[in-house]
Amino acid sequence: MNFPKDLKYTEDHEWVKIEGNTATIGITEFAQRELGDIVYVEVETVGETIETGEVFGTVEAVKTVSDLFMPLNGEITEFNEELEGSPELVNDSPYEGGWMIKVKFDGELPGDLLSAEAYAELVGE
Repeated sequence: MNFPKDLKYTEDHEWVKIEGNTATIGITEFAQRELGDIVYVEVETVGETIETGEVFGTVEAVKTVSDLFMPLNGEITEFNEELEGSPELVNDSPYEGGWMIKVKFDGELPGDLLSAEAYAELVGE
């Protein structure tokens, strides 16, 4: 499985890409494989400030619905609107075209974010 080294990861299987005070967030390749075919992504929290660990949306697969957990404190500024018509982008390209939200944050990252190596160990890769 692919876990890009320039990203940070959570134990809830979200990934975070930091660019200045903006974080792009999605779910990992491991998570999308576990969920199966993604049929819907719902994020109704754009414009809201969400705390670390709170639910910011849901992802629906053929067999299940799973909550999406915020990996850091920040204001959700953007939802990947491509996912409205093509939720399968999460399966096809979890780290590129399948990103879910962009967040403006204060620059402080939680200490419990994992490196690619630590995340791979967590999921047994």
